Amino acid sequence: MTEINRKAGAIWNGDSRSGNGVISTESQALFEQPYTHKTRFDPDDTSGTNPEELIAAAHAACFSMALASTLKKNGHDPEQVETTATITMMSEDGNNKITDMYLHVRAYVPGLDEASLNDLISAADEHCPVSILLRNGLDIKIEAELIQTNPAP
Repeated sequence: MTEINRKAGAIWNGDSRSGNGVISTESQALFEQPYTHKTRFDPDDTSGTNPEELIAAAHAACFSMALASTLKKNGHDPEQVETTATITMMSEDGNNKITDMYLHVRAYVPGLDEASLNDLISAADEHCPVSILLRNGLDIKIEAELIQTNPAP
């Protein structure tokens, strides 16, 4: 068994409404990315990031890799897998709760049919570490689209 640890950190200054913070990852793929109450709770503010967007990004990346791996293990050579993740957070009486994750998957896999793709998507979901983590508290919906034309490079 191999243990893999990944690190990220955040610094927050001030109170939750008027304060601000930065998020960084050990790899520096994210380095001091700003976040505020407004970037988190105002859908029109794109001046920084927020925890929910980062969860969605992690799920999209993990699921794309899990599906590519599942396809390959089942004799299919994927040329491109594109996953868009949409996370839903509900706010009621000042309490916030992440309730849903929706994945839209577009896959270009020569020689694959829709039924087989859907079966392999279910298998990938069972093995995607982020899906496994999130499934404990979220309803995860997955919609797939098989693309028949060659993807852009």
